Amino acid sequence: MDYLLNQQVSCVSVLDISAAAIARAQVRLGPAHSKVTWIEADVVDDWPVPAVDIWHDRAVFHFLTDPDDREKYRAHLRAAVRPGGSVIMATFGPEGPQMCSGLPAMRYSPEALETELGAAFHLRETVREMHPTPFGTSQEFWHSRFAVI
Repeated sequence: MDYLLNQQVSCVSVLDISAAAIARAQVRLGPAHSKVTWIEADVVDDWPVPAVDIWHDRAVFHFLTDPDDREKYRAHLRAAVRPGGSVIMATFGPEGPQMCSGLPAMRYSPEALETELGAAFHLRETVREMHPTPFGTSQEFWHSRFAVI
């Protein structure tokens, strides 16, 4: 969000389940935090879904192991992202961990993620990242961008 605000993007929303994480981000941004719409909620619960051109998910979707939770997430995507918009997601790849921070995780190739998201989301580009952990290991991530029709 820092980069977006520095680029004069005028409509930025941040959703986080943690009030403490939101508070830390607001302090870090200083007065610029008032330019952000802050939403404290679980992504699969009911929350006000603003219309957006870009949805960026940095490592949330792969923690949704329940099919009903994934459907709620997809419903938010369909409601929020305008046609012609983009969805950018970072998920564990097929070689990524099955557990992270004590939580079970799903693993997706970019193509499997496209199938999981549904027909309205078309894979446009991907980047593989071997993310180093604090424990000296690495985790496979795929960053994928989808066009929304």
